[in-house]
Amino acid sequence: MAAEDIRIKPTERLVSLDVFRGLTMALLVSSAFGLGHLSREPAFGFFAKQFTHHQWNGLYFWDLIQPFFMFIVGVAMPFSFAKRWERGETWSQSLVHVLKRSVTLFLLGVILHCWYSKALVWELWNVLTQLSVTYLVALLFMKKSLRAQLFISLGILLFNYLAYRFIPLPGVSDPWLKDANLGAFMDRILMGKINAGGGWVTINVIGSSAHTMWGVMAGIVLKSTDEPSKKIKTLLIAGIAFLIAGYALDPITPIVKRICTSSFILASGGYALIALTFFYWLVDVKGSKGWTKFFVIVGMNPIFVYMWANLLGGWTNQFTSIFTNPLLEPLGVWGEVIQSNIVFGVYFYLLWWLYKRKIVIRI
Repeated sequence: MAAEDIRIKPTERLVSLDVFRGLTMALLVSSAFGLGHLSREPAFGFFAKQFTHHQWNGLYFWDLIQPFFMFIVGVAMPFSFAKRWERGETWSQSLVHVLKRSVTLFLLGVILHCWYSKALVWELWNVLTQLSVTYLVALLFMKKSLRAQLFISLGILLFNYLAYRFIPLPGVSDPWLKDANLGAFMDRILMGKINAGGGWVTINVIGSSAHTMWGVMAGIVLKSTDEPSKKIKTLLIAGIAFLIAGYALDPITPIVKRICTSSFILASGGYALIALTFFYWLVDVKGSKGWTKFFVIVGMNPIFVYMWANLLGGWTNQFTSIFTNPLLEPLGVWGEVIQSNIVFGVYFYLLWWLYKRKIVIRI
């Protein structure tokens, strides 16, 4: 199918997407602007829990950050590839570009695990290794109609559910049991180990592919010639429908982020669509852009800030603590909150430096 078959038109930059991306990355690398530290304080109760991953069956706010990231990558794809195709790039050339980028993302994810362990390890639980696959899957189906992409994505979720539910595992009667489910079984095959205690599994990439595909679909809707009101209605209805479906399915397939059950993918995908719709309405339709530059700057180099935070975040914290500890230590947990924002301030300065020089670090 030719590139021109996607009936979308060039538009001005979607600032709402930049804001959504920037906010997601800022939350991710700053531990929710330091509020993640409150999770260690029982006094903050329900509010503090929102900055942790749910232990198993349930969903907290922090469980949405990774799905948002996967979804946002998909939203940007129709815009970025339309520019490539307008320059005359062929489908084969686009596929080669994505394959190269996917390999790079995969290697970066593996490198991060080695860095965490301070040893050569073979671990595939990082968000970048997951994205390396979902990005490729989303491209392979991006030329299909929206209806076809929807059915394919829902088919992926159905396959994910059926695999967990019906593939027999030795000595396991509950398909959703932590560390004894299909995902853990596959990890023993792929890596010779499981994410003991954490419960994360590599085959989360199956369900997460729907997140990136839905992002592509949302991007196609936003890039279409439809009126803004119709775009908002389409995205909002889809988001609410996914959200209701995800929670309605919880008794059948529990909402578990750590193994990306189909109900979790639907619920988190619904939240992602609703969030994107809100930012599109506020920023691009209503024109409320005066406050957006901060997040645009953060979102301009997402992989750079993610890698810096994961590779050099500890060093950045230690260095700045030399100067801040005397003042912040007596403040207890609130001192840690302030320190996290100081460290994020260092990240932001680096991002601002890149922004002022129009430097975008791509992979």
